[in-house]
Amino acid sequence: MKKFIAMALFSAMCVTSLAGCGSSNGSGGSSAEGGTQAAAESDWEDVSAKGEMTIGMTLFAPMNYYDENNNFVGFDTELAQAVGEKLGIDINFVEINWDSKEIELNSKNIDCIWNGFTMNGREDEYTWSDPYIDNKQVMVVATDSGINSFDDLSGKLVETQADSSALAALQGDQKKLADTFGSLTEIAEYNTAFMDLESGACDAIAMDIGVAYYQINSRKNPDDYKVLDEEISSEQYAVGFKLGNEELRDKVQATLDEMAEDGTVAKIAEKYEDFGVPGSLCIGKK
Repeated sequence: MKKFIAMALFSAMCVTSLAGCGSSNGSGGSSAEGGTQAAAESDWEDVSAKGEMTIGMTLFAPMNYYDENNNFVGFDTELAQAVGEKLGIDINFVEINWDSKEIELNSKNIDCIWNGFTMNGREDEYTWSDPYIDNKQVMVVATDSGINSFDDLSGKLVETQADSSALAALQGDQKKLADTFGSLTEIAEYNTAFMDLESGACDAIAMDIGVAYYQINSRKNPDDYKVLDEEISSEQYAVGFKLGNEELRDKVQATLDEMAEDGTVAKIAEKYEDFGVPGSLCIGKK
């Protein structure tokens, strides 16, 4: 029986960076105190002895979230559960404070982070699985807005979530694009942005593609919104383990590879087609 323990409600968005989707079997350089020796305390033998793997996460659709029937679902949720079944262990989801994720790993409160976790820019801070999702940052506009490309955003009012990957891109590699906007406003959460888009208080929303489709498809009139074809930037999601915890990483990675080969990953992804998950898969495409 899979267990879910709610500890604290926080949302998190990840810092973005451009990178290709491929193998990342290195654990990177040195980081938090304790390093490889401490990581061994949370290795596969420990997890196997406990009979469960504890996964740190936040509520982040479409990766880990509650559906309209209050069922705990999501692509990452089901993917992790399938890995647990193949390894013969339970999966214990723990909701964490995203700002304390390294502390949670180092203190053995969790064994890994599996939550739409961006690896780009953090390669040397964790031991990573291979990336399994190519996540894009895109623009959402009203269908009847007349905005069809980034060129049409000149002078327009754009909103994005504070501390999001889209904001990082627009303040970094895509600053030239952002400089053409009439304004770039940070908002606390995307429901507010969609209300602003609907009322005309803003012209476009910069956001993750999966979150964009989740927001659009959860609204009464999804046809009123569209995602522009151009992408702002892209990043890769992977499973993050404590630096040096290669044994557990290798067990999880081998199982993910097996599931990619036998079609299990694709089958789970199809459940989240409305969020663009199948087209974002990169596992098995090295």
